[in-house]
Amino acid sequence: MTAPPDKTPFRLPVQEHARFRHLLAAEWIKLWSLRSTYRVLGAGALTVIGINVNSAASNADRLAHQPLMPSDPPPGVPARPELLFDPLHTAFVDPAWQLFVIIAATVGGIAVFGEHSSGLIRTTFAAVPDRQAVIAAKVAVVSAVMLVFGALVSGTSFGITQMLLREYGGLSLGDPGALRAVAAAALLAPLCALVGMAVGAAVRHAAGSIVAVIALLLLIPALFQGERHRWVREIGNAMPLSAWQRLVTNPERTHDLGKYPLTVTEAWIVYGAWIITAVAVALLVTRRRDV
Repeated sequence: MTAPPDKTPFRLPVQEHARFRHLLAAEWIKLWSLRSTYRVLGAGALTVIGINVNSAASNADRLAHQPLMPSDPPPGVPARPELLFDPLHTAFVDPAWQLFVIIAATVGGIAVFGEHSSGLIRTTFAAVPDRQAVIAAKVAVVSAVMLVFGALVSGTSFGITQMLLREYGGLSLGDPGALRAVAAAALLAPLCALVGMAVGAAVRHAAGSIVAVIALLLLIPALFQGERHRWVREIGNAMPLSAWQRLVTNPERTHDLGKYPLTVTEAWIVYGAWIITAVAVALLVTRRRDV
């Protein structure tokens, strides 16, 4: 006789829900599996540091052959405070850090629009339906990576430039405004990366996202720098680049800030407002829009 068939119902194994640490690991792998991440960060860091170091070397060579104008000029020679040398500014040259802004924003955007362009985002949300958790993991990983990147570039730029200028008033981190400037430059990287993520989530196209983030972070601040109307200057002051410029300004050169300048506290508030807004936009757009 044959044994009676087993009538026990078959049950599928219960799958464990993805924990947040699993999402962090997945986003870490996604970010570093792209060759563009290594290339953009590596080439960008060398370029930004190189521009600042070249500026310091050029200034050191110029100062070696043309000493600073004395504080008490000879009779008949007008005082020209604009010729006074600012070693802190040499570590934070505008063109270098404008490029830094583009690099950081691009890496942040790639973390979002890269998945949309390849279609991988459908697989991601199929495996983890909680979209907000996915975006939160992206925010955490990108912020951490870019903070390390920013600290490396900022600290290296400051250290090398001030070493080259040690005979001409080079600064240390203990000098007024130096540590604040290094910290502000380091935090500029995760800030711009999060803005890039928000724009990437809204645009979902590589070229469009990069153009939009450059216009937002670089072109708009340049358009609102006039001093004739206060409202124009206030719009410019609300931009991350303007806040960064205020935070890296030497405390001894605050008389050059012009009309309606930001205070240091207001500049830090601008940083925080942009970070919070960028994260909120990325979460809201990703939750409401179809993939």
